[in-house]
Amino acid sequence: MNKYLILLAGSPATGKTYLTNKIKQVLPNIFIITPDELKENIADSVGFDNLDEKKKLEEQVWSVYYQVLDLYMQIGRQFILSEYPFSDKQKAQLSHLAEEHDYQVITIRLVADFEKLWERRKQRDIQPDRHLSHIMSHYHFGDTLENRQLADNRITKEGFRQIIEDRQYHQFCLGTLYEYDVTDFSVVDYTKLLETLGKLKN
Repeated sequence: MNKYLILLAGSPATGKTYLTNKIKQVLPNIFIITPDELKENIADSVGFDNLDEKKKLEEQVWSVYYQVLDLYMQIGRQFILSEYPFSDKQKAQLSHLAEEHDYQVITIRLVADFEKLWERRKQRDIQPDRHLSHIMSHYHFGDTLENRQLADNRITKEGFRQIIEDRQYHQFCLGTLYEYDVTDFSVVDYTKLLETLGKLKN
């Protein structure tokens, strides 16, 4: 049985969560692990009082992430999907795990015009369902903030541009690459991709 690690990559606000849900429809038994979900769960459990503690929490997230990924590869799940703005920081460890457990890697990379990404990112950060831990310098479970515009750790436009350029989200690739320009969501067609992934079950 061939085993696959599907990496859904690309800058924030490229629609990775939407595509994850579409892939789950054709691969219903896929195991999904996302660093952001781990960040939220650990933040709810531990919390942080300043940016230094937040940084340490994020370091803990990556340790847990690789442990969980390694575990499910050991178990031999045929399909594992992880979505994140992956960069070269994660490439070596992901490649090592895939080789160790004999997984074929598929990268689905979503790219878009920066101005469009920034507009989406601004809007996402102020939505009421955005986990507060992403946009605050201090957070503990149960914290609320009615006006998300007042969050004290929202990224600036230049900060957003810099992190994309520094981490080269739009260039990340491991294994077989499929790339989609998602500047305009209305013209993106994932039909062939989903058909290709669905056939991997056979």
